[in-house]
Amino acid sequence: MKSKRRGFTIIELLIVITVIMLLAGSAAVYVPKFLMKGRETAAMNEVRHIHEAQIMYQGDFRRYATSLAELGPPTGGQAGPSGAGLVSGDLAQGVKSGYRYELKGGPGVYTITAMPLVYNSDGRRSFFSDQTMIIRENWGPEPATASSPEVK
Repeated sequence: MKSKRRGFTIIELLIVITVIMLLAGSAAVYVPKFLMKGRETAAMNEVRHIHEAQIMYQGDFRRYATSLAELGPPTGGQAGPSGAGLVSGDLAQGVKSGYRYELKGGPGVYTITAMPLVYNSDGRRSFFSDQTMIIRENWGPEPATASSPEVK
């Protein structure tokens, strides 16, 4: 009488492991690109968030904030013009999710720039916007400007 074997042979297991390794290796090529795209999307959302914070800041203090620190958490006690509590502490310091943000303001105007910390790793695009709320982008290591193309 022959006994029936159950289970897999070593060859079958090796084939399955090889296929899994090939699939994992090909997926590893695309993961950094997906992460970079996510950071770029997050940067555009942060620029929009800064716009919203500027609108609220102007409503409270009758002027635009001149720096991200003014939009950030108050240094002590109550929110005020030097710390309105409208953006998170990391964004107020100018670095968040692989991007460096800069806000410059003056009477009735402001500009926002967002640059990847490490070009072609954190992002391939830089962003620019101003009080018009139009977000502009530049594909490359140079910062986007007011004359850069609009994000579609």
